[in-house]
Amino acid sequence: MKNSPCFQDVVGFNDRWLIIIGLPLASVLISLLLFGDVYMEQGWGFVVACVGMSVVHTALFWFSLRWVFYRAKIYYPRFEQLAQRLVWFLVAFVVIYFVLNKGLIEFVFERWESENDRDPNPLVSFVSAFLMSALLIVLYEALSFYIELQRAVAEKAQLERQNVESQLEGLRNQVNPHFLFNSLNTLIYLIPEDADKAVRFVQQLSKVYRYVLESRDAKITPLAEELAFLKAYIFLLKERFGENLQIELRGLDKKQDMGIVPLTLQMLFENAIKHNVISTEKPLHIEVFAENGHLVVRNNLQRKNQVMDSTGVGLQNIKDRYRMLTDGEAEVIVSRDYFTVILPAIEVHHIAHNRSFT
Repeated sequence: MKNSPCFQDVVGFNDRWLIIIGLPLASVLISLLLFGDVYMEQGWGFVVACVGMSVVHTALFWFSLRWVFYRAKIYYPRFEQLAQRLVWFLVAFVVIYFVLNKGLIEFVFERWESENDRDPNPLVSFVSAFLMSALLIVLYEALSFYIELQRAVAEKAQLERQNVESQLEGLRNQVNPHFLFNSLNTLIYLIPEDADKAVRFVQQLSKVYRYVLESRDAKITPLAEELAFLKAYIFLLKERFGENLQIELRGLDKKQDMGIVPLTLQMLFENAIKHNVISTEKPLHIEVFAENGHLVVRNNLQRKNQVMDSTGVGLQNIKDRYRMLTDGEAEVIVSRDYFTVILPAIEVHHIAHNRSFT
């Protein structure tokens, strides 16, 4: 049997001090409202009895409404569902009030009626109970809303910070010394072997770095531009790995108007190359295709024997950026044979096509 979440996990705060301070205070106030005018006429025994009864009555009311608030927050947790929770509170108040008043209050006062001829005014009793209950619910709702607001502000700040960090991470991945060093080594090899191909290699390298610099501040870019950049990047990779790296782009012609977070595809390619064996015996195959309105990047899984495990920072940054920009989330699926990343579609209609990679 699954355990129910605790009160603090549901509402967002611990109400211990609210109960410790509020319960005695509310009990005294209710006792004064109902019997304050006869405290001086009766002895201390009457005062102690009334206050004690008020503590019991208020505690039963408090914890009953507290439980209702807890259950209502489970079923209707969002702020937009406040109306549904208020219906719960109103119904619960009426039920609790009449159960307690028909039970506890009348039982106690039946014993005093013949001696004191004193019964609390029903209207005053109802209004005081309603006001105290309303105040209690307002306090709980206000505290819960404040905690949720603080959490949302903190999460937004965290996502924005991670968005900046991920942009820097993407830029760092592209201009890291290893990539540049490998590219220059390839160029050195090409110059004496094939001067024309060397010139084209430099042109493609220039396009890659130009795109990196121009897109680092953009939140979304058209898929067409990302693919044009990716083809230049693939050209550089193919010169380095040859047929040991097999890349397939398919079914993307009709998705040119969709958007993508800049450098996402490059980061996923870099991740696949970094963590997988690439050899003649074990070529790495990377696929990029559209499926069910999503963009899918998949590679066969043949992990390197690495001393240190991957931190997963790059993938987490991609997830966070997509979660901030879309209603969907980037999904990572790891099976026995494949590593797959599914990117949600971003509809783009107003992004200026400022770059050309033809």
